[in-house]
Amino acid sequence: MWRLKCEFTIVIGILVLVSSSCKVNGMRFDIKTGATKCITDDIQSYSLSVGKFAIINPHEDYPLPDSHRITVRITSPLGNNCHYADKKEFGTFVFTAYEDGDYMACFMVAKQNPSATLTVEFDWRSGLAAKDWSKVAKRGQLEMMEIDLKKLFDTVASIHDEMFCLREREEAMQHLIRSTNAKMATFSFFSLVVCLTVAAMQLWHLKTFFEKKKLI
Repeated sequence: MWRLKCEFTIVIGILVLVSSSCKVNGMRFDIKTGATKCITDDIQSYSLSVGKFAIINPHEDYPLPDSHRITVRITSPLGNNCHYADKKEFGTFVFTAYEDGDYMACFMVAKQNPSATLTVEFDWRSGLAAKDWSKVAKRGQLEMMEIDLKKLFDTVASIHDEMFCLREREEAMQHLIRSTNAKMATFSFFSLVVCLTVAAMQLWHLKTFFEKKKLI
């Protein structure tokens, strides 16, 4: 029983740690016509990313004019196109990140005369937060335990991927440190050779000068 309690406490600790690493970006911002606004999110590779966007209608009794549309483009850290929607009032997107780094979502509004300001509601989720557990209905205790095990499995997999990513970054940092130390050692050696060479030339010059003056 004591061992079971300890294991349960460890599992809860893991869930708390991983929940802090889930990315949930929900926001509302204004964008003027003819302008572009970009938002970035740091996403790990092989992570699911979902999102939705919509233009807020200030007059619910009247539809938005056709000119009030936004173009959305999401690109990866290497510039690859993950999602593109042209002149939409609202929309959703789903993609799997195959690159590790900052993904950029850019919102563009065509120039109008007179200019206007659009309010956009944007919700962007990645990692474990992208999996919508709210749609799972209550099916009984056994099924709920299976769901909890599935969530725990995803949590452990996320921790494993994060540890593997940290290990790769540590190896890259160690390689950089070793390379820097080797370059510094080579630079120090050549600096020492140059200093010794200059000192020897100065001694030879002084000796030759004194011999010509017959001082030695």
